This record gives sequence, structure tokens and C-alpha cells, in this order.
Amino acid sequence: MYEKFGQFIDGKWQSSSGGETYEVTNPATEELIGKASKANKEDINLCLKSAAKGFEIWKNTSPWERSKIIRKISELIRKKNETLSKWLTLEVGKPLSESLGEANGAADIFEWSSEEAKRIYGETLQGRSPDTRIHVYYQPVGVVAALVPWNFPITLASRKISTALSAGCSVIVKPDVITPGAVMELVDICNEAGVPPGVINLLSGDPAYISDQLLSSDIIKKVSITGSTRVGKLILKKAAEKVQRVTMELSGHSPFIVFDDVNLDKVTDMAIFAKFRNNGQVCISPSRFYIHESKKEDFTNLMIEKTKKLKIGNGMDNGTVLGPLTTKKRLEEIENLVDITKKEGAKILLGGKRPSGFNKGYFYEPTIFDDVKDSFTIMNQEPFGPLVPILSFKDFDEVVKRANNNDLGLASYVYTNNLEKAHRVSEMMETGTVAVNTPVVALPEAPFGGIKQTGYGREGGSMAIKDYLNIKYTHLGIQ
Repeated sequence: MYEKFGQFIDGKWQSSSGGETYEVTNPATEELIGKASKANKEDINLCLKSAAKGFEIWKNTSPWERSKIIRKISELIRKKNETLSKWLTLEVGKPLSESLGEANGAADIFEWSSEEAKRIYGETLQGRSPDTRIHVYYQPVGVVAALVPWNFPITLASRKISTALSAGCSVIVKPDVITPGAVMELVDICNEAGVPPGVINLLSGDPAYISDQLLSSDIIKKVSITGSTRVGKLILKKAAEKVQRVTMELSGHSPFIVFDDVNLDKVTDMAIFAKFRNNGQVCISPSRFYIHESKKEDFTNLMIEKTKKLKIGNGMDNGTVLGPLTTKKRLEEIENLVDITKKEGAKILLGGKRPSGFNKGYFYEPTIFDDVKDSFTIMNQEPFGPLVPILSFKDFDEVVKRANNNDLGLASYVYTNNLEKAHRVSEMMETGTVAVNTPVVALPEAPFGGIKQTGYGREGGSMAIKDYLNIKYTHLGIQ
């Protein structure tokens, strides 16, 4: 399936100069999807030269022309959303309905960014004397390295590519070896939309090797990474050597707080949507459930009742809600965390094992825990899977303190019908994003990102483009 793709350099798909490939596996069947091209040093050097040339073209392309091309990408994504969806389901394992949502969401991201290209506003200030002026304006930072993870490859590639393009930057995209085809298809769409050769490039292969080579180059001026905190810190150290600008969205460990004045039927529906999307392999997935002590038993019973009805299966099958975990490594890590949680004293109310009837695939049952304490490993280590630890709390101040007692600060979820309480909690949460009475956090028009060890910088909204621009100030004397 990867034969028509490869490395995308200077507007053309090509095999690795060394002819090397790597295997990509379907997580639902453990069968080989195909062999994808593996870049070597020569490919990387060619790609860097291509991106440098592309930057000279794109930075001198008018914002309105850039906007037209970016919008065309959005239109083509909508036309080809079924193709993109199938790639996602084959490589990631998520159900087709979720894959379709991701593809359509990517179209929204490009549409938003197309408008942002026209809105890079400068500023003129009156000088200190009548014959001087102060001009402040923005210029594209240069060639961007976009490091894309496997869990939402199209969404996250779209955020990075579209913002770079709207700012006037060229970009080198590095997909994960787990999900190269989805990103290759997206880059092919960008090429079809008329992006000039060299402006978008793709390197497929060993993520650590490619990232190291890119960050060692003077051509790369900015890095955008979505990944784990561990990898983010390594990238940041490497980028420091070249003083490259970095945007990082790293690990999350989101609290889900339910007060005593809510409709539990609605809240549990939202909890299931947020928690089990992509089988919990989501950086903003709620992973610590704090339920008011008067509602905990009812909340837990409803969660168990509704979770039992979720269909586990191949994402290609109709009605599937929970696909497989994406890799064997992820499955083994989930099994290990469940074992640790049990040993630490938690009680499993539902799940806790691989489902019966599946001889192949990295499937794991959605698992609900009771008798969990804040000191347990699962409360500090990002689960990144279908695990639901449920705890109780007594009062407002207590739950805020407990929810904030974590090094990660990406998202938090709050459920209450008290307007004052909703505002107070959202302001006090030590996270970059807060969802109040909704399971939805990431939107193209809103700034998405975290604080603390979840990283810095934002993707989406009117602020994201600033991370791809240099600020220039000119003090002009009028003769």
C-alpha cells in the first residue's frame, strides 16, 4: 500500500536512495499492511535542501495566494475523507467513525489556517519625534521540522503543516513508523492542492535518527513536536544547541471532576466519549476520575452499565466502538499498569484483561477501578489506554488541590450546574485547557496546549501562528 508514496522531496515521491524499507502492521489483525520507505542520511540532506529552497519561494508568496492554496487543501481533504479514514483505521486501529471525524477535523484545521494567513497584523507607533516612526511586523521563522506522533497522525500533522504554511514557512514532516500512510496521504493532498515543490516535504523512517539529523542542521529554525514528556525533553536539549524555536505538546494526565449537582446520565455519556475515544490513547483523555462522595456509587454503576455495551472489534467492522490498542508495546504497558494497580490495592469492577474471542490483535477490555488512592502509580503515570480509576472527594478545595497535584497540565474536565463553581474551578485548574460540562477540548479556533511538564506553545486559535513568526522592529527616520 505504500508503493505510490515514499519520501516526499522537492514536490515528488521517491524511494529511499538506499532502497531500505520497514514493515507496518495492522493492530487489529497483526497482519502486514505493507512496507514503507526508510530514509537515510542522503535523503535527509536532500530534503533539507529542498525545504530551504521551498522557503524562499513560499515566504515571497502573498498571504492571499497562500490562503487560497491552504483552503484548497481543506476542500480536497473533505473530498478524500474516506481514503484518509481507511488509512487511520488500518494503521491506528480506531473505528471508521472516529477516523472520519479526524479527517473532517483536519479539513477544519486547514480551513481555519487559510484565514489566519491573511491576518498577520503588524503595528505602527508614533515616534518620539515628529520625523520618526516605529514599525513592528512579522516574518516567517524559516524551515519547520514537524514531528508527528501515531495516535492522531492526521490531526496533529494538519495542525503543524497548516500553521507553518499560513505563516509563510516551509515544513519537513516526520510521521511515526507506526502510521506513515495516513500522513503520506495528507501530504499528497497538499501537493495536489498546488503547494509549490519544496514547501512541504516528508521523511519516513526511524523517528529518533531523522529527528536527530534534522535538529543538527542549521536549516531547521523551528521544531513542533507532539509526544511524550521524555521525548520532548530530549528534543528540547537538542534544539538548544542550535537555538531552534520549539513548540511542545507532551504527556497529559487529565482530572475529571464531577460535583454533586449534575445529571449523571449526561455526565457519564460525556465521560465515556472522552475516555474511550481512540481507546484512551489520547493526550487529553481523562485519566483521574474525582466524583463527589454523594454521587460516586451512582456514577460508577452507570459507567459500568454503559461501558459493558461498548462493542470491541476491528475498526473496519460496523458498530465497533473500541478498536485495538495501536501497538503490542502499548498493550503490554497497559497490562503491566493494571497489574501494578491491583497490587497497590485497587479493586477491578470491570475488565482488567484481554477480551475473549480475539486470537489476533492488540485488544484490551475497558477497565474500571475502585479503591484507588492518590499515591497509586496509575494516578501519576499517564495510562494512555482504556483505564478508569474512580475516586471520591468531599469538598471544593480538596478536589482542586488533589487534581492539581501532578507534574502534567494539559487538560481538565469539570462538571457542575453551579455557574460560580464552574468559573472558579476552571480558573484554578493548573492545565492549559479546561472543559466545563462538555467532553470536547481541541478545536481549530481555540489555542490548544499545556503547562508544567506538558510543554509550552499553542496550536490552533489566533495565537498559534505567532510561534511560526519572527518579530521585527524598525525605527524609521523620515528625512
